[in-house]
Amino acid sequence: MSPGRVFATILASLTVLAMGAGLWLLVSFLALTPAPQSAPSTAEVDYGPADGAPAQPAQPVGIGGGVAAASGAEDDGRAEPAAGSPASDYAVDPGWVDDLSERTGIPERVLEAYASASLWAADSHPGCGIEWNTLAGVGWVESHHGWLRGASVTANGDVKPEIIGVPLDGTGGTAEVRDTDDGRLDGDTEYDRAVGPMQFIPETWERYSVDARGIGTADPHHIDDAAFTAANYFCSMQVDFGSDDEWVRGILRYNASQQYVDDVYAAAQYYADA
Repeated sequence: MSPGRVFATILASLTVLAMGAGLWLLVSFLALTPAPQSAPSTAEVDYGPADGAPAQPAQPVGIGGGVAAASGAEDDGRAEPAAGSPASDYAVDPGWVDDLSERTGIPERVLEAYASASLWAADSHPGCGIEWNTLAGVGWVESHHGWLRGASVTANGDVKPEIIGVPLDGTGGTAEVRDTDDGRLDGDTEYDRAVGPMQFIPETWERYSVDARGIGTADPHHIDDAAFTAANYFCSMQVDFGSDDEWVRGILRYNASQQYVDDVYAAAQYYADA
């Protein structure tokens, strides 16, 4: 074989090896990246106008301090919450999450956050009565559990891309809310915008946010922090969400629209019936 052909053969072999190594690195990287879970199934159903609180749902089974959901397997790239954090102390049994996720259509990682937040609220705010299905009803209406406009929720709990609402400039039926956070959370230095899967305006987030994972900061674009903050905000209202009249009043304080109340009720009732 001529020297030229030998050189060409060696070069081709090295090229094939380099391509193989590159493919291996790509596959390894993707395996370490938390993947989005399956999108939620629809919760749209007509229960008519809300005339009170939805039915009480199946109660979460807590495993305080354990790995919460089936999404928390060691090889899915999930970062577990810090020991002693709310999300860890009020972790939910994986079997309960798996069963209710299948029945309700709520992705496991998201259902876990709603359920853990409701358990935390029951201890932290006695008499509040906020149930996971109400949190889920709000999450469905606000962002389809984090899947709005092409976003999705990873096994890590991150909502990507970030869900940021329209500017609250007083047009299109919105209230006018001038910027309160210098654009830190919503990227808008003129008007506030609702952020995250539970759609908090920055001022409300700053006041009621909960660092559910115990990492030193709360992120409105993380499903645990968003769900726990929603529970904290609801329970700050001094409303008994187990009462028909007060449930409606509490949801109206989250969003002052009867249609919104009806929509949250329909989703929450659907989840209770599942």
